[in-house]
Amino acid sequence: MKFLFTCGGTAGHINPAVGVAQRLRLLMPDCEILFIGAAGHMETELVPREGFDIKTVDITNISREISLEGLKHNAKTVRNVFKSTAEAKTILKQFRPDVVIGTGGYVCYPVLKAAHSMRIPTVVHESNAVPGLTTRMLSGAADKILVGFEESRQYYKNPEKVIVTGTPVREDFRNYDKASARQKLGIDPEKPLVVSVWGSLGAAFMNKTMVGFIDKALGNPFFGLIHSAGKGGYKTMLEEMGRDGVKTAEQNGMEIREYIYDMPLIMAAADLVMCRSGASTLSEL
Repeated sequence: MKFLFTCGGTAGHINPAVGVAQRLRLLMPDCEILFIGAAGHMETELVPREGFDIKTVDITNISREISLEGLKHNAKTVRNVFKSTAEAKTILKQFRPDVVIGTGGYVCYPVLKAAHSMRIPTVVHESNAVPGLTTRMLSGAADKILVGFEESRQYYKNPEKVIVTGTPVREDFRNYDKASARQKLGIDPEKPLVVSVWGSLGAAFMNKTMVGFIDKALGNPFFGLIHSAGKGGYKTMLEEMGRDGVKTAEQNGMEIREYIYDMPLIMAAADLVMCRSGASTLSEL
């Protein structure tokens, strides 16, 4: 069988698709898997890291800003929807999937719409309890809607399509225990590890808070720390800490990362995880 996944924008949309793709590969070693993402976005980095091929379409998001710039942006998005739908149809004709699965992000809209128009079976997975804009717009075109919570049924016009599955996680979350994870990371088994992660894109307020937190913790560094500043906030956080501050933190077992690529390993090793309550992160925990 051939499976095509579409997802993008944040790791919360990407990782559930990767988790399902990994499980399919284990269950059906001969299956073919392809991803479609938005050009220039996070999925074009994360998906190949997990060993899957990805193709891209040119699509932009919808601006919620009520301004001239917002209107111009949305006019461009409308044009891009037609363009990206045509691009998606070309990829679908070439790959000829048996099913198309979308797990969130605005790139799902043109891909699933294209698949629906070509009478290819379509599935949408929504991790959040309340569906996002893209999922709501696609609910009519999707053959099945997979959700993380039983309470989510009420938000869909066609509840008979809805199946409660929970939120998929990547296979590596099943592969580590605390002792082996800490050994692999070279962490002192007697020193607690705190992990701080506030979404794949980061959170400016929490990064600023963590700068102060690290500064105070260095007065009595009895624990280690791995903080993910996110793609949008890493450089700013390093600038706020200064070169000497970063060096001192690292010397005391406190590490600042742009993104935690080995999250299954890091979470397994952690004694405390500080995070925002995103659906994917909570499922991974």
